[in-house]
Parts: sequence; structure tokens; C-alpha cells
Amino acid sequence: MIMKKSVPLLIAAAAIILTTMAGCKKDKGKPPVLPPSQSLEIDFSDFTAGKKSADLLSVAKDIPDPDENYAFSAGIVGIWNTIIAVNLAVPVTAFKLAVNTNPVWIADKTWEWKYNVTGIAGTWKARLVGKILSDKIEWEMYISKDGTPSYAEFIWFTGTSSPDGNSGQWILNYNQQFQEPYLQIDWEKTGSQVGLIKYTYIRNQRDDRSPDPYKNSYIEYGQTTAALNAYYTVHIFEPLIIQDFVDVFIEWNTTSGEGRVKALFKFGDNNWHCWDSEKFNIECT
Repeated sequence: MIMKKSVPLLIAAAAIILTTMAGCKKDKGKPPVLPPSQSLEIDFSDFTAGKKSADLLSVAKDIPDPDENYAFSAGIVGIWNTIIAVNLAVPVTAFKLAVNTNPVWIADKTWEWKYNVTGIAGTWKARLVGKILSDKIEWEMYISKDGTPSYAEFIWFTGTSSPDGNSGQWILNYNQQFQEPYLQIDWEKTGSQVGLIKYTYIRNQRDDRSPDPYKNSYIEYGQTTAALNAYYTVHIFEPLIIQDFVDVFIEWNTTSGEGRVKALFKFGDNNWHCWDSEKFNIECT
């Protein structure tokens, strides 16, 4: 009789234990949405500088060559390409590889992508961590390097993105030697593509620890539905003649290649200066 009463009690106790265990089990949920790799890269492919960028930036009012309008624009774009190309190579490549890696849950609402990056002066180890918050996702990219030279793990960039992955911001550190912010990237998707991206140079000091005059320079890239369907807005320090910040506005058609540029410090007026699909100067209409 005692045994018969004990069996239901044991079953009930087991049910309670199982229910409690199920309640304590963490619900990992889904990993955060990765921002697109294009969120780190402005498209510079339509502009190739044929002259030294520094020369083009420092010339205020010279007699234009037949392709000067385009060449000047390409030179301005080239300055930015020079400023960021070396320091962006590793983090951009590392971030692109994250999409091919399955993330691992490491803590409450926190996921990690971990993998190797080869071919960039050796083997780099990348560790991308994404944490889901109530209104955004926080990102941290850790990089280390084996071989010679080797680098201990450090945070190369941090960032935030919207939960749907349609907008966000990155803050990149300069390198493993100078682990200090130097580039802020703001980005926003238009449809399925990144339609707006802005680089702002935020480094306070140069390598020699002198004040960096280029701080607060920026270039913004965007796409529109106009005939000239892409643009750059550039704000940059001119070190030789003006010795102050100058503004340059560039618009072009990504299919035909024709475009126009406006720069008071270069042309001495606030008019547009145009080029055709062959990159030669033409009168603006």
C-alpha cells in the first residue's frame, strides 16, 4: 500500500524537477544580423588619379588641362584612398570573412565569430563579438597575428548597428601600435545596398604625437535617382596654400562616367565644372 502511494509521488517530484530544469535552461535565441561588408567601404572605383593627389589639392587657380575637372576630382578621392587604404585592408578583409563562419553563443545575447585570415602579411586571427541590446547591436572586432612580426590581440574596431542591419556606425583604431580612434564610419542601407557611407577622420595626433591637422576631415558617398546618380561631399584640410579646411562637391553617372565638380578654392567660383564620358572638360549645361 505504501509503495502504491509512493509511485505517484515520485512521478510528481520528477515532473517538478524536469519543469524546473527546463525553466532554467537558457534560450539562446538567434545570432545578431551582421552588417553588410559594404558598410566599411566607400566605392572609389570610378576615380583613378593620374596625378599626385597632393599636387592637385594644393593648386588653387591654375590653367586647366583638357581633363583637369575629372583629374582634380580623382586626386581628391585619391587623398582619401591613401589615408585609409593601408589601415583598412586587414579589418575589412577580416570582417568580410565573418559571413562564411558560423557564430557561437558565448553569453547572454552575445555571439562570437572566430576564424583565421591569411594572405595579408601573414596569418591573422579574427574574433568578432556581437551583443544584442534592446535597441541596437554592439560589435567588437579583435585581431591578433602570428609570425614575424606578431601582435597580441587588440580591438581593431568597434561599432553599433540597428537590429534590422540597415544602419550603423564603426569606429576604427589606427593600428596595433597606436590603438587609438582614427576613423568613424557612418552608413545606411538604401534597399538591398549601402546607399550612404561617410568617413570622418577623427585621429587627434600623428605618429610623432604632433596634432593631426586633418582631424574632422570627411568624405561622404551617396547614391541618388538623378541623372548623376552618385556623389562625394568632401571636407578636407589643405596644408600648403589655404592652410584651412576646404570643400569639394563631386557628382557623376556610374554608368557613363560623365560628371561635374564644384570647389571654390580650386576654381575660384561656386560653379559646376563638368567632364564627359571620355573624362574631358566640357561646358556644363
